Amino acid sequence: MKYKTTIGLEIHTQLLTKTKAFCSCSSNAFDSDPNTNICPVCTGQPGALPVFNEEALNLGIKAAIALNAKINEFSRFDRKNYFYPDLPKGYQITQYFFPLANNGYIEIDGKKIRINRIHLEEDSGKMFHEGEDLENASFSFVDYNRSGIPLIEIVTEPDIESPEEARKFMEKLRNILRYAEISSGDMEKGALRCDANISITDIEKNISSNRVEVKNINSFKFVEKALEYERDRIINAMENGENIPQETRGWNFATRSTFSMRSKEEEADYRYFPEPDIPPILVTNEKIEEIRKTMPEMIDEKAKRFIKQYNIKEYDADILASDKVLAEYFENAAKVVKNPQFVSNLIITDLMREMNKNNIELSDVKIKAEHYKELEELIDTGKISTKIAKDIFIEIFQNGKMPSEIVKEKGLEQIDDDSVIEEIVKKIIENNQKQYEQYKNGKTKLFGFFVGQVMKETKGKANPEKANKIVKKLLDS
Repeated sequence: MKYKTTIGLEIHTQLLTKTKAFCSCSSNAFDSDPNTNICPVCTGQPGALPVFNEEALNLGIKAAIALNAKINEFSRFDRKNYFYPDLPKGYQITQYFFPLANNGYIEIDGKKIRINRIHLEEDSGKMFHEGEDLENASFSFVDYNRSGIPLIEIVTEPDIESPEEARKFMEKLRNILRYAEISSGDMEKGALRCDANISITDIEKNISSNRVEVKNINSFKFVEKALEYERDRIINAMENGENIPQETRGWNFATRSTFSMRSKEEEADYRYFPEPDIPPILVTNEKIEEIRKTMPEMIDEKAKRFIKQYNIKEYDADILASDKVLAEYFENAAKVVKNPQFVSNLIITDLMREMNKNNIELSDVKIKAEHYKELEELIDTGKISTKIAKDIFIEIFQNGKMPSEIVKEKGLEQIDDDSVIEEIVKKIIENNQKQYEQYKNGKTKLFGFFVGQVMKETKGKANPEKANKIVKKLLDS
């Protein structure tokens, strides 16, 4: 590999509070008419004083615990000064010098991605541009409903080495935040957004590019696509001997490309100073422990328990535990069957395939725990084969009927009678004399052909074990 990719992420997450960070305005910005959830505090009117929302602090502490971070006893808000039309105060209240927490991590495929800091801050307003994109807009609108919405910013170390790994990090982070009910994580509603920093190193020449930031990416797919685009753009420029400026770029989802927005600001550009209207935050160990007791079982912990309690494969446990709703769905079924791996196989392969194909959410799936239980019983008692079970599973997905009902309606009971299977095999040998002679002359791979013909003739209803045994007996006799 000639080039090494280095990526760090800055993720803004909206906390699940009822009101904004520093006033009593509703934090429901998505479903409200523009500029209806605003007041003198969140729009920065002269003389308005902010009051910090303790609910936001509690959720920030919860996030720090969930992300394995060290919570600082002392943290403080600062003013980050800059001018944007969607920031009426001319500054953002954020934690810069003394963040809420440091030194966390998330594990992705067995690798720890370190989290440098987790800090509390407020959101700005939102711009809407006429036309399809910012580059070509002739005018813009501003909605201040988001002004003052409480966020945590999660800043990783530059430990991510590919666009795919960045996407996986974002996906796991969202699942963690949803598990602990810290954030909805709804990217389409602006509750989770990502700024990605990327640089490329030419390993052979030991030369690194400047760092480029891609701003406000709001989907997992676009995180990966935007970073792939930037990685390739920077490598092409390096190979052509071009300079890569340190800059902030935007992602145009219509053209699937990035565009230059501005040169990258440095710390001095923001003229940070302590926020004078909000006292420092002091977090006691008692408060941390009190919040820790309210935390649910988290993803990694649950995956380990699934392996131990249900004896399923590690790969399956990681998938099933990754989403809270999926984990509950699996566990409900696993508790009523004899072999939880049977349920795991059906969920990860057949159920997920059908959900994707039909664009259906798990909450709308008609297959419940009792369906898995009865399906397993039908297989165990030899009434249906595993192949027939898979066909029945698709029918249950479509209509929610019980497996036994489908078996009865369609006459799908397994053919278990040796004499019946033997007659079918004899007939197949008689109708396929050429293949039979080839088998007898040493082309033994044709054994599979004859078994396949039996399953085709019986529409998959022949007992596979008995079919194999009888085909072997008659071919070799």
